[in-house]
Amino acid sequence: MRTGSTGVVFDESALLALGSGNSLASHFVANTEHGPTRHVYVPALCLAAADGMRRGVAEHIGALPAVEIVELDFAGASTVGALLRDGVEWRLGHAVHLSRPTVDWPDGRHVVTVEPDLYADMPLVRTIRLPHQRSPHAGRGVRPSGAPIVS
Repeated sequence: MRTGSTGVVFDESALLALGSGNSLASHFVANTEHGPTRHVYVPALCLAAADGMRRGVAEHIGALPAVEIVELDFAGASTVGALLRDGVEWRLGHAVHLSRPTVDWPDGRHVVTVEPDLYADMPLVRTIRLPHQRSPHAGRGVRPSGAPIVS
């Protein structure tokens, strides 16, 4: 990570929203084209969960050059296993692992999600709420200033 870089992690609900045309989710992906300091990460387990719920999501997301699909490595498998023992759903575990602070991301990365309450009790996990639907009259997940709602 370079100084000034920002990264977000899309969980399964965010991937489903992106595949449905959610404008805020699309905005995050489109912003990666503005320079090498903006990153969208897709945990492989979240992608598998989203594709299991809606066929074709994996192909759609995999075709986007702006997203980086992150495999589950040994450290991730250990973390997800511990989270499973603590009662966390497997579809969330990989996103939690990628969101927490690391040497490369000392402040961690926000999880972009439609369901931020699922992460409320997880230490060191910050979320950005996506709207449930893409209606132009529904809340867009942004403040009047245009900034995303971050918890």
